[in-house]
Amino acid sequence: MRMVLTRSERRLLLLELLYPLVLLAMGVYGGLMQTLMRAGIVQRDPFLGPNYYQGLTLHGVFNAIVFTTFFAVAFGNALIPYALGKRLKLRWAWLSALLMVLGSLMAAAAIFAGRASVLYTFYPPLKAHPAFYLGLTLLVVGSWVAFFNWIPLYLGWRRENPDQKTPLAVVGMLATFIVWLIATSAVAVEILFLLLPWSLGWTQEVNVMLARTLFWFFGHPLVYFWLLPAYVMYYTMLPKLAGGKLYSDAAGRLVFLLFIVFSIPVGTHHQYMDPAIGANWKLLHAFFTFAVALPSLITAFSVAASLEYAGRLRGARGLFGWLWKQPYFSRKQWLFSYLIAGLVIFIFGGISGIINASYGMNAAVHNTSWVPGHFHMTVAGPVLLAFLGMSLYLLGQASGKEVRFTGLAVAAPWTWLVGVLLFSFAMSRGGLLGMPRRTNMGVTYLNPSSPFYREDWVLWADMAVVGGVIMTLAFVLYLISFLGTLMARPAAEPALVFPLAEAYHDEPVRALANFRPWIVAALILIVIAYTPVIWDVLRSTYENAPPYLPGSPLPVQPTGR
Repeated sequence: MRMVLTRSERRLLLLELLYPLVLLAMGVYGGLMQTLMRAGIVQRDPFLGPNYYQGLTLHGVFNAIVFTTFFAVAFGNALIPYALGKRLKLRWAWLSALLMVLGSLMAAAAIFAGRASVLYTFYPPLKAHPAFYLGLTLLVVGSWVAFFNWIPLYLGWRRENPDQKTPLAVVGMLATFIVWLIATSAVAVEILFLLLPWSLGWTQEVNVMLARTLFWFFGHPLVYFWLLPAYVMYYTMLPKLAGGKLYSDAAGRLVFLLFIVFSIPVGTHHQYMDPAIGANWKLLHAFFTFAVALPSLITAFSVAASLEYAGRLRGARGLFGWLWKQPYFSRKQWLFSYLIAGLVIFIFGGISGIINASYGMNAAVHNTSWVPGHFHMTVAGPVLLAFLGMSLYLLGQASGKEVRFTGLAVAAPWTWLVGVLLFSFAMSRGGLLGMPRRTNMGVTYLNPSSPFYREDWVLWADMAVVGGVIMTLAFVLYLISFLGTLMARPAAEPALVFPLAEAYHDEPVRALANFRPWIVAALILIVIAYTPVIWDVLRSTYENAPPYLPGSPLPVQPTGR
């Protein structure tokens, strides 16, 4: 099927692809500076840009929140109308995009002005300018508008096709934004009722523990908001790019619905070290965290079976012969390299994620560089590569241009894989030796003239620099292909054509046909998991905290106590 794009649809899609990529490029630069400063190679602060903690905030917010949210909305705006054969309601789609642009500009302005160096978790009592909190709120509200704009399309299609299964791609994207809507409700409460009034000076103190709990209600499901669009590509496009079929349609539906159920009640495993929450509720969240690994395990077998089917169609023999029959370096199927390289990285990211959920290991590595090592093997692995690959694909589709420099486009994900594995291994190994996260170690622990110098951390910090440089090089390769495509002459009429795969096993399963029971199950689990946690936090928090700024041990406004 081919869907010709109108001028307004094309402009909307290009805005939602190009604008966040500019911010992502700034964030990648900020990431490179972090590795150089942490290793002590660069000790001037600021150096060619913002200072260390300002740059760390920019890197996290631009890459992990702004770019990912824009991409998910752009991908949904393209894929859902295409899969349903219906037109997007453009008035609401443009409102969504403009809210997101305005919000991200406000947050970026606060960061660049040095008034929001609160890192991507924006933990109080570190205080940011109101524009930062308000900007993030508008970004989220804009994404909600996009989601609500898709629902009439879905319901209309269901009425017109009562006997057909909803396209799997639509199930995946709606599941993504159901998780997002539930998760962001908590961070909306945190910002609107705690942080924004506090930042505006309407309240003098803030409940730090309650704010952290509301953040992690959102913060861990955020990982699945990142991962699910990549899963949509793994289930609906990767099998066809490999030359085969999706092994099981029902497995894909089950995975997306299980993510709705298990994604939310897991956040307290980020708060094992927080004193206000009882150990029994932390254990409950640990069990739920192990449960949310189940859909990823199903995905591993489903994707492998789909790739094996494609490999055997190409004549593969033996138990593992199909592994060597995949188009890993094909210029024609260049998108395959982004998806499969991300999957290879995610093997290590998934395993380290399970380790983090166990209390003993988490207690040992919680505030060490192990955590960003794991984080980069998830959000900077399968998520980023899938999003970059699909952004380049959508650019070609929305502009009617052939993708240029496909050799570099294929080289980029494999180069990134080498860089991110080196970087993450170094950070993880350093974390096991106690190397801290967030901290600018270059001026203390890795400075030979400092009394805090730690020689045993030098090797791992230097290896992280090598990985960071290789990752930056990979991003430059990608940018050459992206910008080359952007500046090329149109070769065809702008139109969407997605490589959606047929299913090998396509039997209907009634229990997987409706979102409602799965959403109800999710809400019940959330009540069970979070009611006692919130009660513990409210009961155990006797005093609130005044605001602080990075670099100062004293509160901004004395409380008089």
